[in-house]
Amino acid sequence: MAMAMPATGTRARSATRCAAEPAVIRHPSPNFGPRRGDARPDMIVLHYTAMATPEAALERLCDSAAEVSAHYLICPKGRVWHLVDEAARAWHAGAGQWGDVTDVNSRSIGIELANPGEEPFPEPQMAALEDLMAGIMARWAIAPARVIAHSDMAPARKGDPGPRFDWRRLSGQGTGPRLRNSPAMPRDLAMSGPRVSATPTSCAPFACALARMSRGHWTRRIAR
Repeated sequence: MAMAMPATGTRARSATRCAAEPAVIRHPSPNFGPRRGDARPDMIVLHYTAMATPEAALERLCDSAAEVSAHYLICPKGRVWHLVDEAARAWHAGAGQWGDVTDVNSRSIGIELANPGEEPFPEPQMAALEDLMAGIMARWAIAPARVIAHSDMAPARKGDPGPRFDWRRLSGQGTGPRLRNSPAMPRDLAMSGPRVSATPTSCAPFACALARMSRGHWTRRIAR
Protein backbone atom coordinates (compact mmCIF):
# COMPACT_ATOMS: atom_id res chain seq x y z
CA MET A 1 0.00 0.00 0.00
CA ALA A 2 1.47 3.35 -1.02
CA MET A 3 1.57 6.07 1.56
CA ALA A 4 2.12 9.80 1.11
CA MET A 5 5.37 10.91 2.78
CA PRO A 6 4.70 13.63 5.37
CA ALA A 7 6.71 16.81 5.33
CA THR A 8 9.03 17.37 8.27
CA GLY A 9 7.13 18.33 11.38
CA THR A 10 3.72 17.44 9.93
CA ARG A 11 1.37 14.62 10.74
CA ALA A 12 1.20 11.69 8.32
CA ARG A 13 -1.99 11.26 6.29
CA SER A 14 -3.23 7.97 4.92
CA ALA A 15 -2.90 7.75 1.16
CA THR A 16 -5.96 5.54 1.05
CA ARG A 17 -8.36 8.12 2.51
CA CYS A 18 -10.23 10.66 0.42
CA ALA A 19 -8.55 13.84 1.69
CA ALA A 20 -9.60 17.40 0.97
CA GLU A 21 -6.41 18.49 -0.79
CA PRO A 22 -6.06 17.65 -4.50
CA ALA A 23 -2.77 15.76 -4.06
CA VAL A 24 -1.78 13.08 -6.55
CA ILE A 25 -0.91 9.90 -4.65
CA ARG A 26 0.95 7.05 -6.31
CA HIS A 27 -0.89 3.84 -5.44
CA PRO A 28 0.21 1.13 -7.93
CA SER A 29 -2.26 -1.43 -9.19
CA PRO A 30 -1.00 -4.81 -10.44
CA ASN A 31 -3.69 -4.86 -13.11
CA PHE A 32 -2.06 -3.64 -16.31
CA GLY A 33 0.00 -4.75 -19.28
CA PRO A 34 1.79 -3.35 -22.35
CA ARG A 35 -0.17 -1.48 -24.97
CA ARG A 36 -0.68 -3.76 -27.94
CA GLY A 37 0.86 -3.03 -31.31
CA ASP A 38 3.07 -0.24 -29.94
CA ALA A 39 -0.07 1.89 -29.59
CA ARG A 40 0.02 5.30 -27.93
CA PRO A 41 -2.93 6.75 -26.02
CA ASP A 42 -4.96 9.14 -28.14
CA MET A 43 -8.22 8.96 -26.13
CA ILE A 44 -9.46 9.52 -22.59
CA VAL A 45 -12.31 7.37 -21.27
CA LEU A 46 -14.29 8.64 -18.26
CA HIS A 47 -16.01 6.29 -15.81
CA TYR A 48 -17.84 6.35 -12.52
CA THR A 49 -17.07 3.69 -9.91
CA ALA A 50 -20.65 2.80 -8.87
CA MET A 51 -19.31 1.87 -5.43
CA ALA A 52 -20.22 3.12 -1.96
CA THR A 53 -16.89 4.75 -1.11
CA PRO A 54 -13.70 5.86 -2.88
CA GLU A 55 -11.71 3.53 -0.63
CA ALA A 56 -13.77 0.52 -1.72
CA ALA A 57 -13.17 1.46 -5.37
CA LEU A 58 -9.44 1.88 -4.74
CA GLU A 59 -9.24 -1.56 -3.15
CA ARG A 60 -11.13 -3.11 -6.06
CA LEU A 61 -8.97 -1.43 -8.70
CA CYS A 62 -5.85 -2.79 -6.98
CA ASP A 63 -7.15 -6.32 -6.42
CA SER A 64 -5.35 -8.70 -8.75
CA ALA A 65 -8.26 -11.14 -8.59
CA ALA A 66 -10.67 -8.50 -9.92
CA GLU A 67 -8.67 -7.90 -13.12
CA VAL A 68 -9.86 -4.30 -13.36
CA SER A 69 -7.95 -1.04 -13.12
CA ALA A 70 -7.69 2.50 -14.41
CA HIS A 71 -4.87 4.95 -14.74
CA TYR A 72 -6.40 7.33 -12.21
CA LEU A 73 -9.12 7.45 -9.55
CA ILE A 74 -10.47 10.79 -8.29
CA CYS A 75 -12.37 11.08 -5.01
CA PRO A 76 -15.17 13.62 -4.43
CA LYS A 77 -12.89 15.87 -2.38
CA GLY A 78 -10.34 16.14 -5.18
CA ARG A 79 -7.69 13.64 -4.20
CA VAL A 80 -6.21 11.79 -7.19
CA TRP A 81 -4.77 8.30 -6.95
CA HIS A 82 -2.37 7.37 -9.75
CA LEU A 83 -2.74 3.62 -10.24
CA VAL A 84 -1.18 2.73 -13.60
CA ASP A 85 1.53 4.51 -15.58
CA GLU A 86 0.09 6.36 -18.55
CA ALA A 87 2.37 4.50 -20.96
CA ALA A 88 0.92 1.15 -19.82
CA ARG A 89 -2.39 -0.47 -20.75
CA ALA A 90 -4.88 -0.37 -17.87
CA TRP A 91 -7.90 -2.68 -17.85
CA HIS A 92 -10.78 -0.23 -17.69
CA ALA A 93 -12.69 -0.23 -20.98
CA GLY A 94 -13.48 -3.87 -21.72
CA ALA A 95 -15.21 -4.93 -24.90
CA GLY A 96 -16.42 -2.14 -27.16
CA GLN A 97 -15.48 0.17 -29.99
CA TRP A 98 -15.03 3.85 -30.75
CA GLY A 99 -14.84 4.58 -34.46
CA ASP A 100 -12.27 2.16 -35.87
CA VAL A 101 -10.68 1.52 -32.46
CA THR A 102 -11.60 -1.95 -31.20
CA ASP A 103 -8.92 -2.25 -28.49
CA VAL A 104 -9.85 0.86 -26.53
CA ASN A 105 -7.60 -0.06 -23.60
CA SER A 106 -4.51 0.11 -25.82
CA ARG A 107 -5.47 3.54 -27.15
CA SER A 108 -6.76 5.29 -24.04
CA ILE A 109 -6.16 6.70 -20.58
CA GLY A 110 -8.88 5.57 -18.14
CA ILE A 111 -10.09 7.86 -15.35
CA GLU A 112 -12.48 6.63 -12.67
CA LEU A 113 -14.58 9.16 -10.74
CA ALA A 114 -15.69 7.97 -7.32
CA ASN A 115 -19.46 8.30 -7.55
CA PRO A 116 -22.24 5.76 -6.88
CA GLY A 117 -23.88 6.69 -10.18
CA GLU A 118 -26.83 8.87 -9.20
CA GLU A 119 -25.13 11.79 -7.42
CA PRO A 120 -23.77 15.07 -8.81
CA PHE A 121 -20.01 15.29 -9.24
CA PRO A 122 -18.69 17.78 -6.62
CA GLU A 123 -16.72 20.89 -7.55
CA PRO A 124 -13.39 19.67 -6.05
CA GLN A 125 -13.66 16.44 -8.03
CA MET A 126 -14.46 18.25 -11.29
CA ALA A 127 -11.63 20.76 -10.74
CA ALA A 128 -9.16 17.93 -10.09
CA LEU A 129 -10.41 16.13 -13.21
CA GLU A 130 -9.93 19.22 -15.36
CA ASP A 131 -6.38 19.76 -14.08
CA LEU A 132 -5.51 16.09 -14.57
CA MET A 133 -6.97 15.96 -18.07
CA ALA A 134 -5.19 19.13 -19.16
CA GLY A 135 -1.85 17.51 -18.33
CA ILE A 136 -2.71 14.21 -19.98
CA MET A 137 -3.97 15.90 -23.12
CA ALA A 138 -0.80 18.01 -23.37
CA ARG A 139 1.53 15.05 -22.80
CA TRP A 140 -0.12 12.81 -25.39
CA ALA A 141 -1.57 15.41 -27.80
CA ILE A 142 -5.13 14.17 -27.20
CA ALA A 143 -7.82 16.26 -28.88
CA PRO A 144 -10.97 17.26 -26.93
CA ALA A 145 -13.11 15.28 -29.37
CA ARG A 146 -11.27 12.14 -28.23
CA VAL A 147 -12.55 12.44 -24.66
CA ILE A 148 -15.43 9.99 -24.37
CA ALA A 149 -17.75 8.33 -21.87
CA HIS A 150 -17.44 4.64 -21.12
CA SER A 151 -21.01 4.39 -22.39
CA ASP A 152 -19.96 5.83 -25.76
CA MET A 153 -17.71 2.90 -26.60
CA ALA A 154 -19.87 0.21 -24.94
CA PRO A 155 -23.45 1.53 -25.12
CA ALA A 156 -25.12 -1.86 -24.82
CA ARG A 157 -23.63 -2.60 -21.39
CA LYS A 158 -22.37 0.64 -19.78
CA GLY A 159 -23.94 3.93 -18.71
CA ASP A 160 -21.10 5.75 -16.99
CA PRO A 161 -20.27 8.48 -16.18
CA GLY A 162 -24.04 8.95 -16.46
CA PRO A 163 -26.55 11.79 -16.76
CA ARG A 164 -25.27 13.76 -13.75
CA PHE A 165 -21.85 14.33 -15.32
CA ASP A 166 -21.25 17.90 -16.55
CA TRP A 167 -20.03 17.50 -20.13
CA ARG A 168 -20.87 21.12 -20.87
CA ARG A 169 -18.32 22.22 -18.28
CA LEU A 170 -15.55 20.17 -19.91
CA SER A 171 -16.52 21.47 -23.32
CA GLY A 172 -16.30 25.05 -22.10
CA GLN A 173 -12.85 24.42 -20.62
CA GLY A 174 -11.55 22.85 -23.82
CA THR A 175 -11.06 19.47 -22.13
CA GLY A 176 -14.12 17.80 -23.58
CA PRO A 177 -15.88 17.34 -26.92
CA ARG A 178 -17.83 20.12 -28.55
CA LEU A 179 -21.49 19.68 -27.67
CA ARG A 180 -24.51 19.89 -29.88
CA ASN A 181 -28.13 19.48 -28.81
CA SER A 182 -30.35 17.14 -30.75
CA PRO A 183 -34.02 18.12 -31.21
CA ALA A 184 -34.94 14.49 -30.62
CA MET A 185 -33.36 14.45 -27.16
CA PRO A 186 -34.58 16.06 -23.95
CA ARG A 187 -32.34 18.91 -22.83
CA ASP A 188 -31.03 17.03 -19.80
CA LEU A 189 -29.93 14.07 -21.94
CA ALA A 190 -28.43 16.33 -24.57
CA MET A 191 -26.24 17.87 -21.86
CA SER A 192 -25.19 14.58 -20.30
CA GLY A 193 -23.19 12.85 -23.03
CA PRO A 194 -20.55 13.81 -25.58
CA ARG A 195 -22.44 15.21 -28.55
CA VAL A 196 -19.42 15.28 -30.84
CA SER A 197 -19.69 17.01 -34.19
CA ALA A 198 -18.23 13.95 -35.90
CA THR A 199 -19.43 11.04 -33.78
CA PRO A 200 -18.28 7.72 -35.32
CA THR A 201 -21.18 6.02 -37.08
CA SER A 202 -20.42 2.72 -35.34
CA CYS A 203 -21.30 4.20 -31.93
CA ALA A 204 -24.90 4.29 -30.74
CA PRO A 205 -26.33 7.60 -29.46
CA PHE A 206 -25.82 8.39 -25.80
CA ALA A 207 -29.57 8.37 -25.24
CA CYS A 208 -29.68 4.71 -26.23
CA ALA A 209 -26.81 4.04 -23.83
CA LEU A 210 -28.82 5.52 -20.99
CA ALA A 211 -31.86 3.48 -21.92
CA ARG A 212 -29.76 0.32 -21.78
CA MET A 213 -27.81 1.39 -18.70
CA SER A 214 -26.16 -1.50 -16.92
CA ARG A 215 -25.04 -1.36 -13.31
CA GLY A 216 -22.66 -4.33 -13.64
CA HIS A 217 -19.66 -2.02 -13.61
CA TRP A 218 -17.39 -4.04 -11.35
CA THR A 219 -17.81 -7.47 -12.89
CA ARG A 220 -14.68 -8.93 -14.43
CA ARG A 221 -13.89 -7.12 -17.67
CA ILE A 222 -14.35 -9.15 -20.81
CA ALA A 223 -11.75 -8.88 -23.59
CA ARG A 224 -9.53 -6.89 -21.25
